[in-house]
Parts: sequence; C-alpha cells; structure tokens
Amino acid sequence: MPAKEPSQVNRQAKPALPDLFIEQETPLLRYAYSLTGTRAVAEDVVQEVFLQLHQHWDEVENPVAWLFRSVRNRAYNHHRNHRREVLSEDSGTDTPAKDETDGLLHRMEAAGFLRLLLAELEESDRTLIRLKYFEDLKYREIAEETGLSVSNVGYRLHHLLKQLAENLRQIGIEEAS
Repeated sequence: MPAKEPSQVNRQAKPALPDLFIEQETPLLRYAYSLTGTRAVAEDVVQEVFLQLHQHWDEVENPVAWLFRSVRNRAYNHHRNHRREVLSEDSGTDTPAKDETDGLLHRMEAAGFLRLLLAELEESDRTLIRLKYFEDLKYREIAEETGLSVSNVGYRLHHLLKQLAENLRQIGIEEAS
C-alpha cells in the first residue's frame, strides 16, 4: 500500500449535503436555540443556513464549521434586530450601546457553546455539573446522591471543568463571561 502524501492525510472527504443535514441538524438547532431562546427562530435560522449552504456548496471547504459560524451570525443578526425593536418601543432609542451589545453577544456565544459541550458529556458527568452548579450542592451532598466519594466528586468536577475550559479555548472563547 503506497504511503499517503501529507496533503492527503489532513484532508477529509466532504460529506454529501443530505448526510450533513441528517448529522448536523439537531446540534445546529440546539445551538441556534441556545443563542436565540426561541424554537421557531432557531428552526428558521437553521433552515436559512442550510439553504445558503446549498447555494454555496462548491465554495465551502469545511461545511460543519461554516454551518456553525453561519448559525451564530444569523442568531446575532436576529438578536440585534430584536433588540432594536424592544429598545425603540420602551425607550425611544434605536440602537443599544455597542459595548453592551458586543458583551451580550459574546456571553450568548459562550453560553451556546457551553450548552453544546455539556450535551456531549456522559450522563454521569452532566449530573455532577448539574448538582454542583445548578442545584448548588456541596461535594458531600453530591457524594451522597451519586454514591461517589467526596474526593472523587471533587476530582471529577475539577477535570470536567478543565476539559470544558480547554474545549472553549479551542473554539476561541478564552475569557470568563
């Protein structure tokens, strides 16, 4: 068997669009929902993005990354447009402060990616995070509920948080929001 050239090793075959749709629709809907907070808007965003991908299929080299970036951008556009409507009704002003909007969008993006990363964890790991950070239980209480030792709870939570932080860093989210 001949050795592969370096350019062939790093290049993955581009999936067919229908296969990509089947594989990525649910993660994209979750991501869009986490950014918009509305199921109907999330569905519209994902549908628009897939239609746009179909139109530009030959130009897109990495369709999965393109899809997530496009969903993020469309969700931000929706948020900006919706924010203007709310502000103009309530306070008579058309645009929010740029820093305020940028900060909000950054937090929304980070929260959306974090939700996706949490959904990919094993159920037992999600349970630990839920008990600690959403139900605000102490390690001792988590140990009683899960059957783990207190030290094991601390160890696993520490490593889960390190893993989540590293995954967020890899996608460009580095500062605490």
